Amino acid sequence: MGILKEFKEFAVKGNMVDLAVAVIIGGAFGKIVTSLVNDVIMPPIGMLLGGVDFSDLKILLKPAEGDVAAVTLNYGAWLNTVIDFLIVALVIFMVIKGINSMKKKEAEAPAPPPAPSKEEELLTEIRDLLAKK
Repeated sequence: MGILKEFKEFAVKGNMVDLAVAVIIGGAFGKIVTSLVNDVIMPPIGMLLGGVDFSDLKILLKPAEGDVAAVTLNYGAWLNTVIDFLIVALVIFMVIKGINSMKKKEAEAPAPPPAPSKEEELLTEIRDLLAKK
């Protein structure tokens, strides 16, 4: 449930860096994701639902008249676009999650102790010499 909660917070809130990464990755992988949804994910779902092609799903609002095309509400194309968005958002979320975990590991790594100053070194030598006597 932790990942789902983080994904919800990311998708709803986000910040400027997350938005910039989303735009870049979304643009770069947009065609791949669209092909994945249209050519890989939706055909089996359509087959399970009786051979439905989701890109063809629409509601006729006004039939065609002469040279004027029909007015339709293409909810199948919208559904494909929603699935595209969810896949891109999930990929971006995972990238940001990876970046944040790397930053957290860097922050958690303790800094090495500072080297002793010249005065501390001299005092240590004096202490050691006095201890020998």
